[in-house]
Amino acid sequence: MNRRGVFTKYPCGGYHKGGEAKKVAGPGMAYDQSAMLKLLRPAVTRILTPLGRALVRHGIGPNMVTAIGTLGTVAAALLFFPAGLLAAGALVITVFVLFDLLDGVVARLGGGGGSTWGAFLDSTLDRVADAAIFCGLILYFFFQDDVLMASVTLFCLVAGALVSYAKARAEGLGLTCDVGLAERPERLVVALVASFLAGLGVPYVLAAGMWLLAAASAVTVVQRVVHVHRQTRER
Repeated sequence: MNRRGVFTKYPCGGYHKGGEAKKVAGPGMAYDQSAMLKLLRPAVTRILTPLGRALVRHGIGPNMVTAIGTLGTVAAALLFFPAGLLAAGALVITVFVLFDLLDGVVARLGGGGGSTWGAFLDSTLDRVADAAIFCGLILYFFFQDDVLMASVTLFCLVAGALVSYAKARAEGLGLTCDVGLAERPERLVVALVASFLAGLGVPYVLAAGMWLLAAASAVTVVQRVVHVHRQTRER
């Protein structure tokens, strides 16, 4: 919580105290940035800050920004992807994914909603957006009569949910669970880049991306289970 009593939000969905690497929003609930976001956050923040100031002036808070971004992502994923418009869908979704970064900027600038409730809402809606993206791709493969890739993408959806649940459950028990090969930002980048390139006609790239995500997500689940098990044995 900063001097104004407002949580500052990381692009990955967590809130932090001042300039520290993480913020404990509740007992044992720590949020960390992935390595990717540590590199991208300064540049993205500079780009989005003017827009964030404009939203704050008009009384729009971070929770509303989060909701708009999620609704846009869900609509784009379920409209564009099943229709085979992969490149257009990936671009539109990317725009709305930026709302997940913008709500943190709005919270930092004093737009209200930067709170424990805001952190909970953001994390919950992130799961909704992720599910919509992969459901859209599952429908795409289904309409292409590609049952195998639809099944692989379904595995990506389930494994991604397990990755997030493992961390949330561990932190709820007062443990840490910040390990893993494929966190949410990496999963989104792979899914959206692969979808965009596939929409441009690059062969096999979407299938390769889904197989890569499936393997990386499975490895991440195992990494987190092992990490938590080691902590419980040390207690």
